[in-house]
Amino acid sequence: QMADPFLYNTGERSHYGCLGHEVQIEYLKAYICRPSFSTDKAVIVVHDVFGWQFPDIRYIVDLIAGHGYITICPDFFKGTEPWKSTDHWADFPDWMKNHDPMKVDKEADVVLKYLKEQCGAKKIGIVGFSWGGMAVHHLMLKNPQLTAGVSLYGIVRDSEERYSLLNPTFFIFGEKDHTISLDQIFLLEDKLKQYCKVPYKIKVYPGQVHGFAQLKPEDMKPDDKPYIEEARRDMIDWLKMFV
Repeated sequence: QMADPFLYNTGERSHYGCLGHEVQIEYLKAYICRPSFSTDKAVIVVHDVFGWQFPDIRYIVDLIAGHGYITICPDFFKGTEPWKSTDHWADFPDWMKNHDPMKVDKEADVVLKYLKEQCGAKKIGIVGFSWGGMAVHHLMLKNPQLTAGVSLYGIVRDSEERYSLLNPTFFIFGEKDHTISLDQIFLLEDKLKQYCKVPYKIKVYPGQVHGFAQLKPEDMKPDDKPYIEEARRDMIDWLKMFV
């Protein structure tokens, strides 16, 4: 019996007015936001199970762009339906079979090519949430073009090869995440110490549940707000250090 894996309570989400726009890149749609000045630094954002149009993820894209990166969130589900909070949990394993976070390499390459050729990007980082966090962990093991990665509450679980990261990677977790136990986090830390040859960081945020870091300000509970803001600052600091 798998714990309810990446689903968190999306509750009543406030509407979000986006600062960026949508583009078509080969067979992918994407949401892109650019900073107010020109730059050769870019960040790919990998959405969670709720997809590339989910307001929280667009908020994050705009937030990262505000720190000086061309920021893009492609539709890694390639036009198929994202998970919806009204869907039945019993169907989730089947849905996941068709939405495998380890099968994102082709899409990542399409977006990297676009960022380099159309946007003049020379250094490209990647950030992913939940489903997207797993995709980031996977890509940081496989794709040397990604200068740095931040995986938020998503890890590759069942592979012995999952510790040889190619470039600096930061793992962010909530202490009360029902999908990733502290045991799993300690194992990751232990193995990275043994095998990882590049800078890495693991940080657990007190009292935080799965999905905590992408909430918009008006959706945050006052007790959680300092941790959410800290996680975002830490994410940006990691990008600034390596991208």
